[in-house]
Order: sequence, then C-alpha cells, then structure tokens
Amino acid sequence: METQLVTGAFGFSGKYIAQRLLAKNILVKTLTNSINRKNEFQNKIIVSPYHFDNPKKMITELEGVSVLYNTYWVRFNYKTFQHSEAVDNTLKLFEAAIKAGVKRIVHTSITNPDKNSKLEYFAGKGILESALINSGISYTILRPAIIFGQEDILINNIAWMIRKFPIFGIFGDGQYRLQPIFVEDYADLAIAQGEKNENAVIDAIGPETFSYKELVKTISKIILGKERKTISISDEIGYWLSKIVGTIQGDFLVTREEIKGLKADLLYTDSPPAGKTKLTDWLKANKNTVGMEYANELKRRNDRTMAYKGMGV
Repeated sequence: METQLVTGAFGFSGKYIAQRLLAKNILVKTLTNSINRKNEFQNKIIVSPYHFDNPKKMITELEGVSVLYNTYWVRFNYKTFQHSEAVDNTLKLFEAAIKAGVKRIVHTSITNPDKNSKLEYFAGKGILESALINSGISYTILRPAIIFGQEDILINNIAWMIRKFPIFGIFGDGQYRLQPIFVEDYADLAIAQGEKNENAVIDAIGPETFSYKELVKTISKIILGKERKTISISDEIGYWLSKIVGTIQGDFLVTREEIKGLKADLLYTDSPPAGKTKLTDWLKANKNTVGMEYANELKRRNDRTMAYKGMGV
C-alpha cells in the first residue's frame, strides 16, 4: 500500500486532503503539533509530532512516504510561534523529506509571495518557494488567496461581525480584491497535483473575485437578507477597533500586516480559477450557520485537544 503524509491532518485544509487520500486506499501519516486533538479519523491515520528539534526522527517518520502534502504555517507572530520559526521549521521539513527519499512535495503557499517583501508572511512564503524550487525534488506549489469552508476563520468572522454590529468598518476604499477558494476544491487540487510528476506553481483561486467592500456587502445580503451599512475608516482606527474585539475574544481578529497585505492587493491574481465552487453558492447553503459563532485562532492553537469546530457547532 502506498504511503503519503499530510502535515496538520487534524487542522483545516489538511483534514480534507487526508480524507481524500484515505478514500483512495492510501496509507496516511501526519506530522502535527496536536497529536491529541480530537478528530474524525478514528485511528485510521498514523500520527507523529513534527520533531523539528530532531532531524533524524523526522527523517524516520518520512521514510517510505511517496508524497508530502505540506500545510504547516502560522498566520501571525505570537509569543509561542513566529513566522521566522515557521520558515526554519519548513526548511527542516523539506530537507528531511529529501533525505528520506520522498518523491514529491505539494506545498501550500500564498498568492503573490515575495522573499523580498516587507511583509513577513509573504516574505516567508517566498523564501520557502525558492528553497523548494531549488531543492531538486519534484514539487507543486499551490498559492491560495483565502480558503473558505466549515472551519475557516476569515469568512466566518466577517459574517460574525456583520451579525454582531450595526455598522461594518472598511479599511480605506475597500476596492482591494480577494479570490476565495472552497477548501474541498483546494483539497481536490492538491490530490490531483500529488498524482503528477511535473513541477508546477498554481494560483489556487476560486471562480469569484470580490473587492473587500463587495465581499462584505455580498455576505450581509445572503446571511441577513439586506446590506449591512459600511463606513470607510483609516487602517489605524480599523486596527485598534479590531484589537479591542480581538482582546474581548482572546484572539487577534486582524493584524497590521494582514491589513497591509490586503490593501496591497496581494490576495488577487489575474490567473484562471482553479476551484469551481462559488463562495456565493456556499454562503446561500450555509447562511443560517456561518458567522453564528466567532472562530478563535488562538484558542485552536492553545488548546491542542479541541477539535476544529464547524460553523454553529
């Protein structure tokens, strides 16, 4: 039986990739920081910690693996995790995969990565892409802008704020763009690329493009049946209002870097869509649950036993 490995199989996109591999009768392994997290797989997956501090153990875990699907990353800097550490750890993962004889890596990146970017998130992704491309191993790099689905953070929390507050603050003019892809389409794309041999870099975007302002209005129309009033605010005021909400929730709603990346149009490309599911259709099917509860990033990272919850669960 062929063996493949998904990092973070108990997380968001990793879970859907693992589901598909199991359905193909592939032996699935995962490396995770959350070996005791509740999950749906019922011991069908071989679970191990990452062993970033022990390269030999990591190599051992990767031996016999044909394809590595890497979803490991951190969204922002915090006292217990950093972008720079995530870059170093991913480089260790790539090196271990090569030494273990892994044949192919399908790596999750971001739209418009740039190793020279002043934004650490995009710079880190650029560094990793360059390392993978120059490693000599067969690869596909997938570049999603935003991934949405039952367990997502961004779309859910925009919907949560629309439900919670009578006015929605928009950073600046709100004309910067986003191209969300459905998590199951993303997982299908990852699996399809795992079966190939040729190297590829794919902008993993969905079929719809929204300005940020359009996105807010679209979500509000679908879940409320009317447009939520919006107001243009400065980045700084928006950040501090978000910080207040985040502090109340024990989380980071949005960071300064995320605001800068959004406004720089870094979540947009002119590539053809790689996914088929429209966010608008998905919202209509889930309008009674999306945004009913706040999706807490820090709670997920700090509680390593809690299952990733879907909307309204």
